[in-house]
Amino acid sequence: MAGKMDDVIANNMKQFLAIAAGFLVFMVAAGVAIFFVIFRGGEQVMVPNVQGRDLTHALQELQVRELNARIQLRYSPTPHDRGQVLEQDPVPGQIVRVGRNIQLTVSQGAVINRMDNFVGRNIDAARMDLQAFAFGSIDGPLLVLREPIIFDYSHEPAGTILHQSPEAGANITGPTHVEFVVSLGPQQAMMTVPQLAGLPLAGALGWIGGAGVVFEFFIRDAWEGETGGTVVQQSPAPGSAVTTDTRINLTVAAPESVPEGSVFRLFAHTLAPNPFPLPVRLEALLPTGEVLQLISVDSIGGRFTVPYLLPVNSILILYMMDREIHRTVVW
Repeated sequence: MAGKMDDVIANNMKQFLAIAAGFLVFMVAAGVAIFFVIFRGGEQVMVPNVQGRDLTHALQELQVRELNARIQLRYSPTPHDRGQVLEQDPVPGQIVRVGRNIQLTVSQGAVINRMDNFVGRNIDAARMDLQAFAFGSIDGPLLVLREPIIFDYSHEPAGTILHQSPEAGANITGPTHVEFVVSLGPQQAMMTVPQLAGLPLAGALGWIGGAGVVFEFFIRDAWEGETGGTVVQQSPAPGSAVTTDTRINLTVAAPESVPEGSVFRLFAHTLAPNPFPLPVRLEALLPTGEVLQLISVDSIGGRFTVPYLLPVNSILILYMMDREIHRTVVW
């Protein structure tokens, strides 16, 4: 009888412990769930600094921190900052709850309602300004340069804008084509061809750089009685009266001897045609690291040739308006 009672008591204890264990598991799970709900509801983040950033990157920054963006557009003084965040609220560094709205004031560029004055300015600078205005427009380019540009001779420096349409101060109500008349410089300016035959190569290059004439070099072996490394033929002849756009052809005789490890050759490259002369220069980067300028001249484009005597493995670099357009290794 006593044994049966012990079995009943043991079974009851097992049932009680099982119920208690289940209840404990339930309470623990419920507690964890409540903890995460409370913790999640109170999660906080620091507001990032998105001022000066473009809108796309600013939105990505906020998304990473689970913050929402409310966007307000505003015109700004310059067209270059279109699409950038000008202001934000709350300020950077403030601690806020996840899901908080961040007010972003975004630039929609500059508002243009009157035509600017471009007369007297350089056409290249005007192009850059028009591109900036186009970028600042909301619905596409507001000011578009009409091509081809009209060129005319004048006493103004080449590349100077002489006339414009619409005129400065004209009202702009929508997309507008801008027409320019640009100076080609003095009409058919004349010059007298100097005596270049007999000059050393460096002297001829120096004269060309100062005169800004159209030129082409040729090289050949020295004939009997000629001095290597000098100009031995020229065309037109010395004393000829020609226009400044007349091509001056110069032939240079090769040096009688070339230092070991060096070469005498002709650099040749075809430049894109320019409506007016642009600054071009040819430099040599020597194996020692030294930079040697061979020629600097204003060029209207076309075939560009320069003789050189340089060490092998030097690098010839051609620039136009201080921008590298070609390089080659001397071999």
